[in-house]
Amino acid sequence: MARHRRRLLWAWLSAGILLVAVLALYQAERTGISEPSAGSCPASAPECPGSDSLPTPAPSADPSASGTPSPSATAASPSATPPPTSSAPPAGTPVCSSPGACGFPDARTTGPRIALERHDTGNMSVKTDGTVIKGWDIHGSLDIYADDVTIIDSKITSANWWGVNLRPGFKGLKVLRTTITAVPGKGPDNGGVDYAVSNMGDSSIEVGWCDISVFGNALSMGQGNLHDNYVHDIAAFRNQGGEWQHTDAVISGGGNKGRLTIRHNTLLNAVPVDRGASAALGLFADTGVVSNVVVDRNWLAGGAYALYGGGPGATGIQVTDNVFSTQYHPAAGTYGPVAAWNSGGAGNVWRGNRMSDGRPVVPEPAP
Repeated sequence: MARHRRRLLWAWLSAGILLVAVLALYQAERTGISEPSAGSCPASAPECPGSDSLPTPAPSADPSASGTPSPSATAASPSATPPPTSSAPPAGTPVCSSPGACGFPDARTTGPRIALERHDTGNMSVKTDGTVIKGWDIHGSLDIYADDVTIIDSKITSANWWGVNLRPGFKGLKVLRTTITAVPGKGPDNGGVDYAVSNMGDSSIEVGWCDISVFGNALSMGQGNLHDNYVHDIAAFRNQGGEWQHTDAVISGGGNKGRLTIRHNTLLNAVPVDRGASAALGLFADTGVVSNVVVDRNWLAGGAYALYGGGPGATGIQVTDNVFSTQYHPAAGTYGPVAAWNSGGAGNVWRGNRMSDGRPVVPEPAP
């Protein structure tokens, strides 16, 4: 009888243990469903699959987007209207973080490709047609009084008004794969230097794959083929009149007889507007009507406006597929991406231009 009671007791205990185990497993399963473990993704989080909310982008830091316009910066006139860009880019538009990251020229893709030999030329005049200067590390400047001169795979460090200057009446100059710079404070214009390459002639010249810095109006000409260049680190200076020199990576004064093509360059002007910044690319009608200009696939950043488009009389200006960068100012230039665009001018084309964050740029008509 006692043995029978012990067997019955063990059976009850076993059944009880089995029931407790079943209840514990059921509770664990319910807990695993309703309470995610550490590191799991709540369904309401933006990065979770199926979430309807999107993460809020962090505000971008722009330490150089400041400065109050100075009366001396006459080329800069603030606009009372918002920058002429739309609120959102089209779907699939690429966003560019830097020139090099998006296939535009930088220090890696420009300048000489070979070892250089030092030449202390001083301010040298070239007077022989067909001269080729290659592999020179020039300390001085080149003044060209000859046709079909080529400067390639070299470096020029100038203390003159220019790095390379083509004189009137001559043609065929090519400046390729060359670094052109100066020492700030050592130039003749009250310590400044004005033109990295200047075309005073009446025919086109070619400037390609060059690394250009310091000069206030780096590439200055009415006609030419400017391609694949990297213009950067323009140095602000007060000119001999005591005023801040207006600065532009590329500048044209109008009245040109030939075509000016500006294609696939990186044009940077980080100079503050109250120290003379005009544009990354300035097409100004200073000496005549601006006409026959192609501005295609460039990276433009800085200036009062990144691009001055030629003004009311400009004709034959094609501005296509350029990127207006926010790297210095949220609107590319201090006051906006573009000014002085003549939308009604004969042959003027504006197409495919956008901000570096993808928003299309639509210019306001010139006054």
